[in-house]
Amino acid sequence: MQGNEACVDAAITAGCRFFGGYPITPSTEIAEGCAEKLPLVGGAFVQMEDEIGSISAIIGASVAGAKSMTATSGPGFSLMQENIGYAYMAEIPIVIVNVMRGGPSTGLPTRPSQSDVMQARWGTHGDYTAIAFAPSSVQEVYDLVINAFNCAETYHTPVVVLMDEMLGHMREKIIIPDEDDIDVKLRKFPKVPSGFLKPYEINPSMVSDFVPFGEGYRYNITGLTHDEFGFPTAKPDEINAKLNKLRKKIHLHRRNIILYEEQFVDDAEYIVVAFGSTARAAISAVRKARGEGMPVGFLKLKTLWPFPGYEIKKLASSVKGMLVPELNMGQVVREVDRYAMGKCSVCGHLRFDGRQIEPCEIFDRLVELIKN
Repeated sequence: MQGNEACVDAAITAGCRFFGGYPITPSTEIAEGCAEKLPLVGGAFVQMEDEIGSISAIIGASVAGAKSMTATSGPGFSLMQENIGYAYMAEIPIVIVNVMRGGPSTGLPTRPSQSDVMQARWGTHGDYTAIAFAPSSVQEVYDLVINAFNCAETYHTPVVVLMDEMLGHMREKIIIPDEDDIDVKLRKFPKVPSGFLKPYEINPSMVSDFVPFGEGYRYNITGLTHDEFGFPTAKPDEINAKLNKLRKKIHLHRRNIILYEEQFVDDAEYIVVAFGSTARAAISAVRKARGEGMPVGFLKLKTLWPFPGYEIKKLASSVKGMLVPELNMGQVVREVDRYAMGKCSVCGHLRFDGRQIEPCEIFDRLVELIKN
């Protein structure tokens, strides 16, 4: 199955019933697949006039009760940023798949890149706490898209899946579990009468009940900072409470959100930290290094935001160095260095010329790192 095809099947399995999008290389197959398959399960596909209209449409569909998704690439992702902030403030669950390509601007439409990592974190203005996943195989595309819908529905927030061109267009065998074995999360429906509903209630979990329009409850939705009833407020205590809620509802549950894999770390003196399609080359290089007796381990990041900083900090205390290969000018390597806090050396191996990093490049960089 192609990575973009796996994204479509996973979304439908997770309960997605609305896709609003606009074609853009290299994500277009996701729109095509949704146009073909969503009507077969009672869903709807709408091609909008642009990416701003696309994310506006999925926000509206989500408020009306449908699990909703869009897919795009870098330039379209840029256009969506304002409404990502709106969905975050209004606590509306949506999923945005960004099949990354080289940039800035039109850049390299048919080449892979990993340069939208920081955009996924800081693209929308204001203080914003993001959830973003980065699959490294077609199997992980399937698994993490389902997980993205579960997080969106559980925490009532936008969730981003960062693929890249290579992953979107490559084909691999994958295992599709029986539907009974797949955990699909649903929104919490309120148990109080309509007159008592606080749609943005601040409670210990920081996650309020979400009720679709048309289900007998009246409430206000706004991008303005608002109180627990959804009405705009200028009171400092209510402003602080609202913005802290948005941050805390993700950080309180970070252990359930952050996903990563470790290999060969128990006796490692050096760690390769990688994500997305680059992780494929990284694990090949690590296995070659292990075969030649080098004490090298591997950490694959499946969740990029919230960043697995505690895990990095723990490993940094026990190794001499970390190597971070990535297809950009150095975005994740700086986060790794920040959390390593000087306890070990941290360096990157960076490419941004539209070509994948080869295992031999990472292996040679490891040899150089160990010698020095």
